[in-house]
Amino acid sequence: MKSVDYELVIIGGGPAGLTAGLYAARGGLNVILIEKIVPGGQVMISDWIENYPGFPEGISGPDLVQKMTEQVKRFDLNIENNEVLSVDFSEPVKKITLNDKTITSHTIIIATGASPKKLGVPGEDIFYGKGISSCATCDGPFFKDRVVAAVGGGDTAVQESLFLTKFVKKLYLIHRRDKLRAAAILQKRAFANEKIEMIWDSVLTDIGGLTNVENITVQNVKTDDKKKLSVDGCFIWVGTIPNTQFLADSVKLDEYGFIIADLNMETSVPGVFAAGDVRNTPLRQVVTAVGDSAIAAISAENYVENLKK
Repeated sequence: MKSVDYELVIIGGGPAGLTAGLYAARGGLNVILIEKIVPGGQVMISDWIENYPGFPEGISGPDLVQKMTEQVKRFDLNIENNEVLSVDFSEPVKKITLNDKTITSHTIIIATGASPKKLGVPGEDIFYGKGISSCATCDGPFFKDRVVAAVGGGDTAVQESLFLTKFVKKLYLIHRRDKLRAAAILQKRAFANEKIEMIWDSVLTDIGGLTNVENITVQNVKTDDKKKLSVDGCFIWVGTIPNTQFLADSVKLDEYGFIIADLNMETSVPGVFAAGDVRNTPLRQVVTAVGDSAIAAISAENYVENLKK
């Protein structure tokens, strides 16, 4: 077997990457985990997680990541803060170009997750960080006793909106349909919360202000009627886009840019695996990310063992 820098390289340090690292390091592989910023991924901005097994009272996203990180450190997982600029999977020995060097490996696990999707409406980019946000945990305290809007109807939108009501005076929850997609228990809490006003069958079409957000324009999709709401901020939770830009055309992606992988988490390239939110999966939760990664790590280990034979 041709000499390489590592038997396995894991790209991404969220729950998926950390779980893959745990299995790989515990299995004795020569493995490195590359994380662009700090371990955690999107779960770091989750205020509270109630549906991850083993925590009856729930746990905050940052606390869960801390526990995962402490666990992988027990097995001396090598974690490096660096950015993957590009990859070359054209040969059995894969090349990963980082900010300051190129490393090689026979196996790769891509666990780069996904990022919040933007609406693409006027004012969104101008006011991002100036009243526009996708992180209630980060920015909620800045809106104490103020009026804000939130866009979305899934679990994240409703859960994070409920968190915001700890601070804000009022929250408009804007959804393009006439019913939410969130879990029933979250819907029940939202409907019972006096600070939340639902704006059904509507989309946000414009964000206005001088130096910070001052108002938004909302359009009813059934009547086309528009109205302007005075708000101090707007939180956007309308889905995610996969963090796959660095891959170019090195592996097959679906029409939305998510990585196509089989039941063993293997991509279109032998020895390259994908796990977590970056994969074309019907459910993107912490629990599915860690399940994916356990499979991916074992598959990678088997791949390395077969090469040795």
